[in-house]
Amino acid sequence: MIEPGVGPVSGVLRGAEHIYRLRVYFEDTDAAGIVYYASYLRMAERARTEMMRLLGADHAGMMRGDGLVLTVRQCAIEYLAPARLDDVLEIRSSLAEIRGASLRVRQTVHRDGDTLARIDLRLACVSDIGRPARFPARLRSALAGLGRAALPEATQRA
Repeated sequence: MIEPGVGPVSGVLRGAEHIYRLRVYFEDTDAAGIVYYASYLRMAERARTEMMRLLGADHAGMMRGDGLVLTVRQCAIEYLAPARLDDVLEIRSSLAEIRGASLRVRQTVHRDGDTLARIDLRLACVSDIGRPARFPARLRSALAGLGRAALPEATQRA
């Protein structure tokens, strides 16, 4: 858990993990005050976006400067326990695999040390016309730096 008062808007990088905190709002829940299943995906997207921003690869800059976007190619989520209205959640993101034009990200959603959900994603790097594209050298370098701390050498592919 992040210490009280710690955690800028973009979250923090700790070792090989990005940690992002957020509060559950009414808009995230169903009528019973339990987080709606699709809300976890929006929260995870926000955490990944902020992780990329901290790595120097914000989405707007990638689109403007490189004509590239990251798109979700595959997603699997396992729900373990419900989050509720006003809970403070911690989303932990780490790289599971880096390839030339895609990466796998693992994310977990926590509340007070308990794991509520596990999310595994494959993200594809695509051009502005929707074709697969290799990561630019600067982005690959930023991802590899974070990835080296988390990944065995065999999963870091060119």
